Order: sequence, then structure tokens, then C-alpha cells
Amino acid sequence: MRRPLRIGTRGSPMALRQTALVCELLVAAHPELGVAGAVEIVTIRTSGDRIQNRLLAEVGGKGLFAKEIEEALIAGHVDLAVHSLKDLETWLPDDLIIACIPPRDDPRDALVSASGATLASLPPGAKVGTASLRRRAQLLRHRPDFAILPIRGNVNTRLGKMRAGEVDAMVLALCGLQRLDFAGYATEILPRDVMLPAVGQGALAIECRAADETVRQLVSPLHDSVSAACVNAERAMLAALDGSCRTPIAGFAEADGGWLTIEGLLLRSDGSGEVRERLEGALGDADTIGTELGKALRARAGAGFGLD
Repeated sequence: MRRPLRIGTRGSPMALRQTALVCELLVAAHPELGVAGAVEIVTIRTSGDRIQNRLLAEVGGKGLFAKEIEEALIAGHVDLAVHSLKDLETWLPDDLIIACIPPRDDPRDALVSASGATLASLPPGAKVGTASLRRRAQLLRHRPDFAILPIRGNVNTRLGKMRAGEVDAMVLALCGLQRLDFAGYATEILPRDVMLPAVGQGALAIECRAADETVRQLVSPLHDSVSAACVNAERAMLAALDGSCRTPIAGFAEADGGWLTIEGLLLRSDGSGEVRERLEGALGDADTIGTELGKALRARAGAGFGLD
């Protein structure tokens, strides 16, 4: 490319760190991009960054962290974008594609508590912070005595609120703590039977214009086909469910050789009920397996889970 490769990203510490990781992978694959001025990082403030006083489910969902970045891609202001995959809508704008999914990081959630208490040992009525309906519902499923409080902002902001006593504990993505070198703050890594991850959690997505063959070829060495198959199965499950942004949904797929196993979970928002299903099949059938799992979950859920 005769001009700098322009990479769009949010300006949060997490987003910038994730973009730096992608840049490192790009330079490893294309050493010429390591020359000064070869890459330009374009920070874009999204609606999700601006609206900090309301839950995302109330103002349009997680896609608010990608909307303005995708608009910049479509307009040609940036050449590619780096996202947390879980922040992308199930259906992308027609002109855009996920061109690359690098190897996935640890998808699990972690409890961070001010006292060092685990989930089981937190006192009755403990205040636990999360803005995620998925985390809220699973926390209440296991500890209905908890007071779940909405908490948003970057990791430093949330840690500051916990230190100030606004909450006793909070749940964060383990990969986020690891990427920011905050893994030592994790009191407990929550097992999947307690806290099934969000669809796509732990994975990054490199998005570009579908017609931009140059960028698609540029990022292709970074692509991890196994990670992509797993998250594609999860996203296919989500698409088949077609739930509202107010529906707590979790899903996680993993591969063992050429075999894929995916688990999906629907919950009532207060944690009073759940529908959980698993499916297995060949890795090459990932999308089909995810779709079938979503259909099975929908069939079992019936009324009361906010899907209709």
C-alpha cells in the first residue's frame, strides 16, 4: 500500500492494547509494516463509549461499540477495524465482513473481589457489579441473595469503583485482565457450569470491506481456522435464536482435533430458570451445528425467555 494502513479502533486502554496485539501479528507476517508511518491507528469514539449512565440493553445493545467504526469502514476512512468479537452484531452491514479471527484467548470470566472472597464465600447480600445481563442472570442463578449493581467503564474505572466500596466484587472477562496485565486481580476463575461465556468472548475480529481484496490478503496469515470455526458456531447459534438484546444468552464452542462441541444457555433475567443444551459434530459443520443448537434451545424455551 502506498499510504499508511489505517486501523480503526475504540480509544479505550483495552481496545488500544488489542489493536497493538494485532499490529504485532501484522508486522510479524509483513515486516515492511514495521517501518515508521506504515500503519496509522485511528481512534473512534463510539456510542457505547459516550453512553456510560445506562445499560447497553436499554440503548441498543453491544453493537453500539462498533457502529461508528463500521461507518468509518464503509466510508473509506479506515481500511480495517479491530474489535472484541463479542461486541459485533450477529449480522454485519452488507458491505463488511469479518476477514480474520486470530487465535482465541481464554474465554472464561473471572471474579474480582475486594476482600479476596470467592463466589461461594461472598457474604449474603454482597454487592456484585456487572452491566451484562448474561452475567447477572448466571450470578443470580447460583446466588439469588446477591445485589447485582450495574457497573460500566474501562477496567481501571471499575476497579476504582470497587476500591471505593461501590461494590464488593465484580465479574470481568479473564482475557481482558490478561491483556492489560491485570490477571493478578482475579480472585477466582469461574468454571463454565457457573458462568458460561458470552458468544465470541476471548476472540478478536478484524473487520474490513468485503470488496477490499488487498486488506483481506494482508490479514489472512493472522487467521486461525479452528478459533474461527468455534466462534462461527456460537454466532450461528445466536442467529438461530434471534433473541432480543434483553435476553441473557451464553454460548461456547471448543474443538478437539476435527470434532466440535458447543454448549448454549438461555436464562430468565432474574436467574429463576434456564435452558441448557449441548451438541457435537465435525468441525467442518460448525455453522450447521450452531444453527441446530439455537433451534433446539428455542424449541425448549417456549414463552418466558424473551425470544419472541
